[in-house]
Amino acid sequence: MSVVSASTNPASVAEATRAVVQTFLAARLAGDTEKLTALFADDVDWVLAENPGVPWIRPRSTAAECAAQGAELMQYTVPEDARASVDAFLVDGNDAVLMGHLSGTVRATGKSFEGPFALRLTVEDGRITRHHLYENSLSIAEACAP
Repeated sequence: MSVVSASTNPASVAEATRAVVQTFLAARLAGDTEKLTALFADDVDWVLAENPGVPWIRPRSTAAECAAQGAELMQYTVPEDARASVDAFLVDGNDAVLMGHLSGTVRATGKSFEGPFALRLTVEDGRITRHHLYENSLSIAEACAP
């Protein structure tokens, strides 16, 4: 992970952002909470549509809370059924947007959910300061309902 200063050229900033996001994706896939905690800033602008019936979707703001989301997701869903594909990975300076499709099965109900997603990440000084995830929250809520 490299530190990017304001005087760095735009291509270097975008390359550094892409590298951090790729490290984030690898750590998330590996379930490496320690690495994820190191990647998130101390204070994160976290947005995920409130969904009171979904235990892993809740407000977060610290690096540890943000890093724990992946582990919580695996606790409440069937890991073998989890799928995510990235169709687009766009980087503009400190911002990255990933768009794709996700699906899974809720462990408690056996019901499946699926839909498109968009994830906006902002990287500053080598750490993720913004994590905004937009997904099919209705499908997820319905899969969590008894």
